[in-house]
Amino acid sequence: MVIELNSQNLQDTIENNDIVIIDFWAPWCGPCRSFAPVFEKTAEEYPDVTFAKVNTEVEQELAGMFNIRSIPTLMIFREQIIIFAQPGALPGEALKQILDKTKELDMEQVRADILAQETQAQSANG
Repeated sequence: MVIELNSQNLQDTIENNDIVIIDFWAPWCGPCRSFAPVFEKTAEEYPDVTFAKVNTEVEQELAGMFNIRSIPTLMIFREQIIIFAQPGALPGEALKQILDKTKELDMEQVRADILAQETQAQSANG
């Protein structure tokens, strides 16, 4: 199942699901339309992952909030952290590989890396 995200349900969706993959798309975008069946088929194969779409024409504020410059763009959240963001449609196998790698991530290590980067940035800024 693929859900439509908007400004009302975005935060809840990200906070209440371990892994959320978002497809930022628009109705006029050819590559977006050709990617949609791949996204939906993959959603059926990964019932433990929340698949969501954001129509950038309707939800321009969300597209701006996430700095979407080209569509389609895929973004994956794991435990409320953006761990993947890439423009362009992916073949089904590539999408599955990314999802499998997402599941394998050591989120304790990811959080430690983020903290180290933030600490380094703060000390660099004085």
